[in-house]
Amino acid sequence: MLTARNLSFAYSDGKPVFEKVDLDIEQGGITVLIGPSGTGKTTLLRCLALLDPPRGGEIVVDETRFAFPDASQTNPAPPWPALTAVFQQLFLWPHLTLRENILLPVRLRGATNGEAELDKLIEAFDMQAFIERFPNEASLGQRQRVALARALMLKPRYLLLDEITSALDVEQIAKILGYLKTLRGQNIGIFIITHLLGFARHAADQVLFMADGTIAEHGGPEILKNPKTDRLYQFLSVIAAAS
Repeated sequence: MLTARNLSFAYSDGKPVFEKVDLDIEQGGITVLIGPSGTGKTTLLRCLALLDPPRGGEIVVDETRFAFPDASQTNPAPPWPALTAVFQQLFLWPHLTLRENILLPVRLRGATNGEAELDKLIEAFDMQAFIERFPNEASLGQRQRVALARALMLKPRYLLLDEITSALDVEQIAKILGYLKTLRGQNIGIFIITHLLGFARHAADQVLFMADGTIAEHGGPEILKNPKTDRLYQFLSVIAAAS
């Protein structure tokens, strides 16, 4: 399990982003995080990925504990790529083809069966028509699929995804959703930030609603229809009025 307890983060000027966040990401489960823009969702994901050190609290990845602040610098090495994240920026190498972008990380780790694994993902994500292109020759939705495939090639136990379906059409979203459910069946823990409530309802085993620097409500996907807090009700009402 990937857990966070009493997690807090602040900018360098001391302005808090979130405070006392507790959450659990179970292997074999999909946790979806929703909430208004600017509430700290991506920052939380970066902390969970052990890329940005929180101001306080602890993160436990399986049996390995990371405590913050860690003035003694005794925290163990992060468990990458068992813990892998995909961000909105995607971070594809512009001088490599999309195929090479996917294969480079696994080749650097000495894997020898990358092409066979990649062929399965090319078919699953309908990437045959553009896999030999360079990133600047591909659409954002195509690049999103490539970034997800690159992460999956590393065979993580925990996969953290930041708006990975934001530029995909309905058909591609359905395919990604189906694949994520397959990964759940393989005992992978998945954490997804999304603004697509329909996707959240169909994907989530657990929904977290983040607002005003806290996890304001959490529960099963039913909270998206029957919220318990006024803050989530207000958020859902604004989205419904705008759609």
